[in-house]
Amino acid sequence: MRGVLSRDFFALISSVAVVGLGLGATLPLTALALTQAGYGSDVVGIMTAMQAGGGLVVAPFASRIASRYGARGTIMGAVVVAALATIAMQFSIDLWLWAALRFACGAALMLLFTIGEAWVAALADDSTRGRVVALYATHFTLFQMAGPVLVSVTGGWQSTRFALCGAIFLLALPALATIRVSPHALGAGSAGHGEHAESGDWRRVLPRMPALVIGTGFFALFDTLALSLLPLFAISHGVTANTGVLFASAILLGDTAMQFPIGWLADRIGRAKVHMGAGVVVVALLPALPWAVAYPWLCWPLLFVIGAAAGSVYTLSIVACGERFRGPALISATAIVGASWSVASFGGPIVAGMLMRRAGADALIAVLFAAALAFVAAAAWEKRETPRVR
Repeated sequence: MRGVLSRDFFALISSVAVVGLGLGATLPLTALALTQAGYGSDVVGIMTAMQAGGGLVVAPFASRIASRYGARGTIMGAVVVAALATIAMQFSIDLWLWAALRFACGAALMLLFTIGEAWVAALADDSTRGRVVALYATHFTLFQMAGPVLVSVTGGWQSTRFALCGAIFLLALPALATIRVSPHALGAGSAGHGEHAESGDWRRVLPRMPALVIGTGFFALFDTLALSLLPLFAISHGVTANTGVLFASAILLGDTAMQFPIGWLADRIGRAKVHMGAGVVVVALLPALPWAVAYPWLCWPLLFVIGAAAGSVYTLSIVACGERFRGPALISATAIVGASWSVASFGGPIVAGMLMRRAGADALIAVLFAAALAFVAAAAWEKRETPRVR
């Protein structure tokens, strides 16, 4: 990547990284604020799901909205909506209002991520795609990881904490204003390349990506629950509230630190092998987490490794989209990935929150384990079926 394209790429990942900081702070802050107000994990799960619901509703219209208002204009508008929705939470604790604000924020963030990821996936060739997508994911997750730390530090600033999180989103605007090339134009510009130049009809795209859809759903569930309900899981095992919030940061640290090395490995030995391996690691290690909480010397490294493997499931799903699709089909694939993210983020917190309330905090781990196992099974099935699909 050179010239204006390179500048646009780094402007985009810088702005999305700032959004990650705001998002990483807002989700655990919402959970803690609700808990401090006397609400249980079921209400926290429902409120988290409302944000995912906004993304789910807007995902089918992402390409149409971007075409009408322009990719850069859509992304900048999305940042403003997310900021204002978060700031407004400072002035009321009304659950109905909060649900509407989280819904609006989720719709805005879905537009931002759908456009951004389609562009990033289109930028690289097959020999470097793992590293390029990993670079994007690393920047986002690095800042998202700092979100729970920010919540921990500002725990006593109850009069300004949501306003501060909302203001963080606005810091993305200067970098976005410098972007000159439309992400959608870049995606469409690839549409004439060989056998992958095909229709963007989702009915043709979806059958070619079952493991990618489930892998995205798993990580959406993992990411959302780590930021919203994992601190409550830690507190239930005797960990203090401030330390419990940092459980999410440990997971995000693993996700951040290992994405580029794992992307490099995928470029070297093959994306499919590394993708499957990441899922197997999550399935193998998750059941040990409730036991390991009592041993900090083991718990923190375990959270790091699980975070790295889980993050790789998602990153390599985006890499696979870039491998399989071009042009309109790539945009459709990215929108399907976004819809999968929203479905899992919407339903997962509701189910996990209710199960935690009825069966205990360890139900969170059971939900994540089942989702990871579903990805491994889908990846194994796809590996067998790939020769006949292609």
